[in-house]
Amino acid sequence: MSASTTRRSSSWKLNGFTTRAGIVYPIVQGPFGGRFSTPQLAAAVSNAGGLGSFGAQPFKADEMAGIAASIRALTDKPFNINLWVSNIDEGAAGLSRADYDRAVAAMRPYFDELKVEPPAYPFQPGPRFADQIVALIEAAPPVISFIFGVPSRQILADCRRRGIVTIGTVTTPDEARAMEAAGVDLIVASGFEAGGHRGSFLKPADQSLTGTFALVPQVVDAVKLPVIAAGGIADGRGIRAAMALGAQGVQIGTAFLACEESGATPLHKQLLFSAEGRVTALTRNFSGRLARGVHNRLVEETRAKGYEPLPYPVQGWLMRPVFEAAIAAGRTDLPVFWAGQGAHLLRYAKAAELMASLVAELETGSGEAKV
Repeated sequence: MSASTTRRSSSWKLNGFTTRAGIVYPIVQGPFGGRFSTPQLAAAVSNAGGLGSFGAQPFKADEMAGIAASIRALTDKPFNINLWVSNIDEGAAGLSRADYDRAVAAMRPYFDELKVEPPAYPFQPGPRFADQIVALIEAAPPVISFIFGVPSRQILADCRRRGIVTIGTVTTPDEARAMEAAGVDLIVASGFEAGGHRGSFLKPADQSLTGTFALVPQVVDAVKLPVIAAGGIADGRGIRAAMALGAQGVQIGTAFLACEESGATPLHKQLLFSAEGRVTALTRNFSGRLARGVHNRLVEETRAKGYEPLPYPVQGWLMRPVFEAAIAAGRTDLPVFWAGQGAHLLRYAKAAELMASLVAELETGSGEAKV
């Protein structure tokens, strides 16, 4: 191997991000909420030299220690656990019976079609971030990442005292500045191509829709911290493009969600590899917050009818019986299937094979580009 080739094969993986996180390759597996994350997926990515992640958003405070322990049992490498700083919208906890009945009436045709009943009123809020973060810091995973807001200075100080690396997720340069000022160690710049929820917090999500490759250089110029690019990246070409724009790493979600180690249903994984899964849409009608999933009948019909969703997470709670019944029936027209705009790039169904392919493409400078 020539000296120039050696420099090329090593320069992309040794930087401020990989050094700070203690990993070999600047590749983060995106953390999935909604119980799509698994210890097996996080460990597989970490064992392959990346930063495996686990989305702990739906779990109670007393489950945090067990989550961290289950991942530690599978890897001795750094891993990340993610929490949502804001995990309930205004009006959700005190939802009125009139608003609930209005939403049920609008969605009644779907309940009737699948022969299921809506959940019983009233809605019961889930775990509180304030409780989750205390327990998670006590569990002391190597990395904690945050989305939907800026963690307090006290939280970040507590993380530093425990030797925990912190990552904040942003969708605009202003959010990046706010995250840096708070004292996080690393920043994920998430473009609107990303699957799942938009993590905006300074302005409404629909006013914070910047594409990954327009957002990354803006965030790089706005802050001094290492920046990790996310959204629509699924192969070596995307990683090289992001790093050419100043990112020191990438976060890949949909490609890892499609792997057998994830908690997604077999139907979801099958859909991600299909032509149908390549068409995605942003909608609030799945969960109450703006999020990207596979475009289907539910997206189309609720959009055409001008449906006004309930606040997050009540909308998802309301629709859960519909989603679960449709999935059990093998239907893709009504459930939510999170997916990013890079789904057409998916090639691998095992996390280790995906990691190996990404590393090989970057080491050799090859890719999936057609000539």
